[in-house]
Amino acid sequence: MKKIFLLSTVLLFSLHLFAQDETKDNGPVDGPQVTFAKSSHDFGDIQQGDKVNYVFEFENTGTEPLILSNVLTTCGCTATSWPREPLAPGERGEIAVSFNSAGKMGKQNKVVTVVSNAVNAQERVKIITNVLPKKDSTQ
Repeated sequence: MKKIFLLSTVLLFSLHLFAQDETKDNGPVDGPQVTFAKSSHDFGDIQQGDKVNYVFEFENTGTEPLILSNVLTTCGCTATSWPREPLAPGERGEIAVSFNSAGKMGKQNKVVTVVSNAVNAQERVKIITNVLPKKDSTQ
């Protein structure tokens, strides 16, 4: 009897899960939405003291103007440049990220948080690199 009860409970729970609607892409969402072409960039190996740059491209795939209110970095070694004016639906923008490896060593994973009025209000992109010791110039 316990087995039948357990089996029927599991079966009912399973049917409930299968009855859930799947999210379908029916075009733009209501309101602004940030969609990045690429969410991370790996610079590979760089030498300590190198400064590297990457531009993250994004689009407002929503139905209303997108306003970036802030772009936050995880440390002072990472700097950003981003558009301050609203982006209309379908309009593209860029966030330039620079990383200064002075004083850094080993694997680095720097996260940039993009704060906006979008339905996905906080999106994150990241840069990755491996900082190698500075080459000795006397060799």
